[in-house]
Amino acid sequence: MNPFTIRSVTHADVPTLFSLIQALADYEKLSDAVTGSPDQLEEHLFGDRPYIEAIAADHAGQVVGFALFFYSYSTFLTKPGIYLEDLFVLPDYRGQRIGKALLTYLAQLAVDRGCGRLEWSVLDWNEPAIGFYKRMGATVLPDWQTCRVTGDALTAMAQQSQNN
Repeated sequence: MNPFTIRSVTHADVPTLFSLIQALADYEKLSDAVTGSPDQLEEHLFGDRPYIEAIAADHAGQVVGFALFFYSYSTFLTKPGIYLEDLFVLPDYRGQRIGKALLTYLAQLAVDRGCGRLEWSVLDWNEPAIGFYKRMGATVLPDWQTCRVTGDALTAMAQQSQNN
């Protein structure tokens, strides 16, 4: 029997979930990129229009890992998908199959919900994660690059339609 359980997050988990997000950002050397708050996270998880879902790995009453995800859509498959935004396990709990349990739970959720895919991104320098994902059966797509527009660039892009 596993010494941990995988479960949906609750309102009470939000402060811990936010601290794990900060720990993930620190691991990825992106601490400065965390500009949100626990209140915003709670609103996006449980508000009138939830944008995200999250599951937690619980060990003896302590959340030691999480996966945060949302729906995507494949026009080619004409099916919804699940996009895994973040998967993180505290360093002291790695190697205990918690990451595998989180990913397997999401795969089953995708199947149960009739999704055509489960996908995510991984930083190219994160060899431990890349190896883990490949062992789990994932294909790391070599020909795809992530595009992102945020902050002032997002505002400028939005204003382009007003200027034409």
